[in-house]
Amino acid sequence: MSSSPQIRRIYRALARTYGPLHWWPARTRFEVIVGAFLTQNTSWKNVEHALRNLRRDGLLNLAGLRRTPVDELEQLVRPSGYFRQKAARLKTFVAYLDTRYGGSLSRMFAQPIDQLRAELLALNGVGPETADAILLYAGKLPVFVVDAYTKRMFERHGITSAGAKYEQVRSQVETAFSSVGSGSQIAHHYSEFHALIVQLGKDYCGKVANCQGCALRRLLPEAESSESSR
Repeated sequence: MSSSPQIRRIYRALARTYGPLHWWPARTRFEVIVGAFLTQNTSWKNVEHALRNLRRDGLLNLAGLRRTPVDELEQLVRPSGYFRQKAARLKTFVAYLDTRYGGSLSRMFAQPIDQLRAELLALNGVGPETADAILLYAGKLPVFVVDAYTKRMFERHGITSAGAKYEQVRSQVETAFSSVGSGSQIAHHYSEFHALIVQLGKDYCGKVANCQGCALRRLLPEAESSESSR
């Protein structure tokens, strides 16, 4: 049986509860990309400290990262953790953008989605979540971002089994939203749904579930089974 109706019900319930969240918090497309790298394996609070350092020094742009020596960049992004790896990855992305697209994000995001996703995934340190965050939030392209919150919530609601692969979860969401409008409209729904799931994870659906007061409690399999048996 298709999981699409269940996924759409979850989306509507979360949207009614939280309203529009307008994630990702950034001033420019390039800032989104920098944030996507810095948020790997850390909290957004730590990322904000690193972004402030870069903004303070006028370096939160392509030219700024291009001219900054890697050892200086390491210290600026240090609050985000794994700072040596992240500084190197940012430098790799800048080199890729310069070499492949002449430093133009517009040219980069004009490429076919599958091609561009494959190029991003080929870069050192770019996994599916980072690549898809760049495509969705910086490129406004219809690609859903799967994170640990999504996997956890889907498993608890019986949409996926334990250990479901990233691409399986992404495919289920994209199938559920395939008929909701144009590419830009779908991208909007993806960005809102992802943000709503993150908020849900912080409020209720952490490693230990806290279902009391959660808007999705009535949509859990056991709750629906109980309701249908009455």
